This record gives sequence, C-alpha cells and structure tokens, in this order.
Amino acid sequence: MTQRLATPSPVRRRRLKPAAGSTPSVDLRRVHSNPDFWYPVAWSREIGRGKTIGTRYAGQPIALVRPEDGSLFALEDRCAHRQVPLSRGKVQGEAVQCCYHGWAYGRSGRCIDVPYLGKGKLPNGVRTYPCREQAGLVFIFPGDPAKAGTTPLPDLSRSVDPAYKTRRFGRPVGCHYSFMHENLMDMNHQFMHMKQMGKMKPRFLGGETEPGLVEARYSFARVDGKQPWGETLIFGQRRDASEKYANRDVMTIRTEYPYQTLRIAPVSGGDPVMDLWIVYTPQDADQLTCRVFGLLSVKRPKVPGVLDLAWPLLIGFTERIFREDREIVELEQQAWRELGGDHNQEVFPVINALRAALAECGIAPETAADAKPAA
Repeated sequence: MTQRLATPSPVRRRRLKPAAGSTPSVDLRRVHSNPDFWYPVAWSREIGRGKTIGTRYAGQPIALVRPEDGSLFALEDRCAHRQVPLSRGKVQGEAVQCCYHGWAYGRSGRCIDVPYLGKGKLPNGVRTYPCREQAGLVFIFPGDPAKAGTTPLPDLSRSVDPAYKTRRFGRPVGCHYSFMHENLMDMNHQFMHMKQMGKMKPRFLGGETEPGLVEARYSFARVDGKQPWGETLIFGQRRDASEKYANRDVMTIRTEYPYQTLRIAPVSGGDPVMDLWIVYTPQDADQLTCRVFGLLSVKRPKVPGVLDLAWPLLIGFTERIFREDREIVELEQQAWRELGGDHNQEVFPVINALRAALAECGIAPETAADAKPAA
C-alpha cells in the first residue's frame, strides 16, 4: 500500500502525487538552483573591518567588501579594466581599489575613480549584489535585484535566542545540492549511522506538501546500542532501548525552498530541544559542488553551564555524522558522473515529493527540443 502524506488543512496542503519509483521528466542533478532567493556565501567572522574576500555563487565570482565604517557590500569579483579579482584589492573609505591599476568601485558598483583619468571620463562599473547580514551569515541575492526587497530572509531567530546554544558549521561538499536535501529528508538512512548512534528504528508519521515545501515527520525508538553522549546533550537526559523512551519525540524535517530545517520536539509539545537550519549554496557553474551553511541550536538544560562544558562532545558527535553523510552523497555524485545521468529508483514517496518540488522550484536545463529552431 502506498504511503500518503497526511493532509491537516485541505485549503493549503495537498496529498502526495508522485508515485513510488516514478521517473522525473528532467534529470534533477542538472536542475540549477533558483537565484531569486537569499543565499549565504560567507560567515560574517571571515571578513574583518577594512577587508575584502572572494566567494562564489554558482560560478559567479563575488567580492565581499567591509569598509572601516558602514555596512558590508557585494560586487562582481572582477575589475572592469583587466578582470583582476577585486577581492585582491584595497579598501579605501567606502570603496575598494583594484590591486592592479587602482581603479576604485563604490557599493553601487560604479567606477568612482581611475587615478590617471579625469572624473568626466570614468568607465562603466561592475555588477553589484543586494547584500545582508543576519545571525553571523552574509547573504547575497544573486537573481533579479528588483525582487530582493520583497523576498524575505529566512527566520534565524532561534540561533540568537539565549535559551539555545548554537553551533555554526559548514564546508564544501562535492555534490549537487539535491543530494543533500534527499539525505536529510530520508531518515531511513539511519542504517548508515548505526556505528555512531546505535540501532535506531525510524517511524514515518506522515507529512505535508504545498508549492515549494515538503515536510516529513518521524519518531524514533532505540533498538540496540548505547546512546551517544552527543545525543544525550541534545535530549538533556540518558535514554536506553526500553519502551519508556520509545517515540517520545517527533523529528520534523522540512524543505522550504531553498532552505531545510530539522526540529526535534517532545510529543507532548513545547519548544524544540534541537533546531537545525541548513542551506547548500552552489559553487561551480554546473552546480555539482556546494558549500554547506548550517546553524545547529540546542536548548539549554535547567542546570546552567552544563551544555557549555560538554559542547566539545556534541561537536565531535555531529562532525562524525556529517562526515558519513558527506562521504555518501559524494559517492552518489560519483555514480551519477559514471552512469551519465540520474538512474535512481526511488521508492519512498516523501523523497519523490521532494524531488518534484526541487525540480519545480529550480531552473530546468534547456532541452534539445527547446533549443531547435521552429520549422
């Protein structure tokens, strides 16, 4: 019998439509991310006052510039003169000077000074990107700038809530961003983490879908093995394989394009004991590598200081889990390359719904038929 996602509200929510094992009409690994969203491209701590660094979104080189006074801004990382990276330049006041000939660009992207030309002969400037800082992240809007003002930044309020302690993490991963979405959404892959977490039995509780959103809910029961200390810190207590601790918490995983969240909360209700926000910013032009930006917030226990003292244990635990996830998605990407496309036979309806949402929200590659001129 085919599992279906629960439908709490007939007005906003809809039932799962993709059939198990269905083949998408387009290779999902060739679908590009939609640029009309806010994407993080760096951590605020990476850019000091009076400094500039280079970063990327989907092959686009971007220079982040932080003046001594004033807010950070983002420009195309190429001088209009000889295409030398502006991130190698020098910050002067509210502008950045190219390291080659000293051409200067302001936050608007206009060229405001060429040392050996008069002010009336200044050339064209470079592209500028809407730029915001929030919760220790630097976001840029790589799509239509006119949409930036009406497109909200993600809600990261829990990461700055004093009731939680937050870990900021992330690194490059050699795969298309869709592999990362699938990996987090499908908790059946806990089989892979058995060495780190013991034997866990996930139970799918249902979920919801709507345009641009797929949600799945799970509960877990420990079948065998000891609870890792990192997991103990998350739940605030030691738990064993007895019925006493079975299915006491609900894990809710949501892809709300292009971001993902994972929250663990007691079945009885209340604030989550853990809240993960994560996004995968494509790096190369083909979008087959991404940089992960994650905020992992854990609720502080009643005893002050306990979580701070044990924080290294939680970091070690999450690093080991992420290392296994990174290795497996990179193996998936390698298989895609060797097979020349997406040959996955997906049987879990939640993942088929997710794949459909990612394809619908992303930018599909131009097909050969579309490229042919009309007869």
